[in-house]
Amino acid sequence: MTASPAVPSSLPSLDAGRHENGAKRAVRGTLVKVLLHERTDRGMVLEPFAARCVRRGEVHELLTTDRWSDVPGSRVDRVGFLGFVELENGGVLDRGDAVLIGGEPVGTVLGFDGCHLPNHYNIVIHASRLLTGRSLALAPETPVVFVPAG
Repeated sequence: MTASPAVPSSLPSLDAGRHENGAKRAVRGTLVKVLLHERTDRGMVLEPFAARCVRRGEVHELLTTDRWSDVPGSRVDRVGFLGFVELENGGVLDRGDAVLIGGEPVGTVLGFDGCHLPNHYNIVIHASRLLTGRSLALAPETPVVFVPAG
């Protein structure tokens, strides 16, 4: 009789492999649509990727959550919707990147939900509380910057 291989009790952290990250440039964009609502039953799922490549001209949705998890596949129910951003330059968005909107810090990239692909990613931003386009008084044409972590 052969022993079966050990099965890990949980998935690896999305922070695994961060020691491999080198320098990168900021990704910049402009808010093109403001969203005003929040939900506590959204059912988003964090993709099993800590980074995503993005292209100039792509449009992605920004939302916040006050819940934190570093486990791929985690369900994200509590979300505040900020709006859609059109990217001005390509680059790499990493978990932990700071997000500035209108020059003000909003939170850090927690991960990505791909339920709307290939149309767009939901970029999930961890914040201390749920934030919406209404609570931040956002307007179209507001600059958005993803600042490289550490």
